[in-house]
Amino acid sequence: MGRPRALVAVVAGALLLAGCGSGPSQVGAASILGDQSFGLDRVQSMIDQAVRDQPYAQKLARENKVVLLGREIVRQGALHQLITYAAKKENIVADQAKIAQIAATLPGAPVTDTGQGDSLAVAQIAANVRDRGERASDTYLERQLAAKFLPKLAVSADYVGFSATAANDPEARARAFDVAKQFAADPSKVQAAVQAAGQELQQSQQTGQPGPNGFSDAGLTSVFGAAQYPALAETVLFGSPANSVVAFQPRMPAKPDWYVFVLRTRGTDQPVPADGEPQKPTDDQLTAIGTRLLQPYVGESGLRINPRYGVWDAATMGVVPNLDAAPALIVPVAGPGRTQQ
Repeated sequence: MGRPRALVAVVAGALLLAGCGSGPSQVGAASILGDQSFGLDRVQSMIDQAVRDQPYAQKLARENKVVLLGREIVRQGALHQLITYAAKKENIVADQAKIAQIAATLPGAPVTDTGQGDSLAVAQIAANVRDRGERASDTYLERQLAAKFLPKLAVSADYVGFSATAANDPEARARAFDVAKQFAADPSKVQAAVQAAGQELQQSQQTGQPGPNGFSDAGLTSVFGAAQYPALAETVLFGSPANSVVAFQPRMPAKPDWYVFVLRTRGTDQPVPADGEPQKPTDDQLTAIGTRLLQPYVGESGLRINPRYGVWDAATMGVVPNLDAAPALIVPVAGPGRTQQ
């Protein structure tokens, strides 16, 4: 029993040292949305509980990685604030009976090292130390938000894809980010680039050899309906505004290729394109789509994150140390910086 207690003490001291920078205007808040404040003391209490009760959290503490857990706790707290805001705006009312059913299915066993890496384990640990009823309510509301907009949510975009040798291929990532910035700075380049990519792909099919630029896909003014592509609807493509450029890996984990999409339109009142049938999403997909559909509410709600944990990243709908560390890029067309809408 002494060892977890010692780890908690070490964790608390480390976080105090990490929090010496400037924070938001409301002292003691990890995240702020309107009059909702998710307190630093609550984050610390949840971390302490995790290190006491969760074997994997104890592993993180020994490895000085508890900051990962802090960011994830703040992420889930901020998502709770966002879904509360969005549900009120969209007139989505909680059904307590269905929330109780969801609560009964939520996992809660201590998280151990399963060899799947820190990311999945940290997310489950953070969920385990939250109130079960709050978790279930958030899940229900996210699914309802997805169900409301999924049938008529569609985006149109021009795009190019680049082959990648692995999920963390730095050259493919750099190429995609560079092309995204070029497209955003000069949209007149998009059509010619997509056509050139299409020609290269045709030649590659004829010769059986990859082209010199590494293109793997391309398309002009393609319409994607969320109901047709529920897995794609979970991604930044469906959360970002029209007239923005996004670069990310939409086919992970099946395929690591990078894509650059230039969003032309985004609408929540669009009919499903006639060339495809709607797919029935799973409950997990509905939850993930609901989380993604919170992206447009981030800017309008004024969500703020305490800098001790990092910054909010719209691409991952989470907290990252800085935007350079984010695994995707969002750039407004003809704009120099990154949009967080």
